[in-house]
Amino acid sequence: MLTIKRLDIDDAHTLIAGARAKAQEIGVPMCIAITDEGGNLIAFERMDGGKITSINLAIDKAFTANGIQKSTQALGEVNQPGMPAHGIASTLGGRMVAVAGGLPVHAGTDVVGAIGVSSGSPTQDHDVAQAGLDAFSNITQKNL
Repeated sequence: MLTIKRLDIDDAHTLIAGARAKAQEIGVPMCIAITDEGGNLIAFERMDGGKITSINLAIDKAFTANGIQKSTQALGEVNQPGMPAHGIASTLGGRMVAVAGGLPVHAGTDVVGAIGVSSGSPTQDHDVAQAGLDAFSNITQKNL
């Protein structure tokens, strides 16, 4: 029997709020997606002005980060010609995203979900996703 840790909707809202605050701070409206431990979407926000083309990218960044249990930026580094994961972005119906902006969410050593962010530069997307993780970490540490 397995015991599975999973983000709940309040956790998802915390992640989104942290990401939204950073996006507002840098002046880049974002699409923000939160997935559960299985890569399934549990919450999504498209800020006013978030790019329509970034909706699926944000969702797929979260899906990818969850699946590989690493940042999508890390996947991008090994997805270059001659590297071991070159061409992986074309797998799983094109859902694997090798661009920064997707990060796994941990509870201890377990990956319990992921956040995916899109609409800015790769660095901006990563920083906004990290702000979401930081907000989540601040809340979970207070509850320990």
